[in-house]
Amino acid sequence: MTDYLQVASTTSSQEEAVRLARGITEARLAACVQIAGPIRSIYWWVGKVQDAEEWHLVIKTTSDALSALESYIKANHSYEVPEIIATPIIGGSAEYLAWVSAETTPDRS
Repeated sequence: MTDYLQVASTTSSQEEAVRLARGITEARLAACVQIAGPIRSIYWWVGKVQDAEEWHLVIKTTSDALSALESYIKANHSYEVPEIIATPIIGGSAEYLAWVSAETTPDRS
């Protein structure tokens, strides 16, 4: 059985979020990427607290695609250390999860 994941990431702009989401989806590294924002993020970076507007990506994929997805994000993201956090999906409708599997199959025509 395929393991399913929801991967979170953020970007500094809506344009970058859309570009990453489209590239990830077109490469079949995810069946779907949802974009929400803007959000406000407060975090430690380079020794001080930062306060920034960001866009949140929720990426639906499989564990088989995670390594390639992580590589894609790192290669195409503007952040030095982009957020890439994978959370297992422990349940869901069989039809939806089958769709995720089907759409993340690299050899689809």
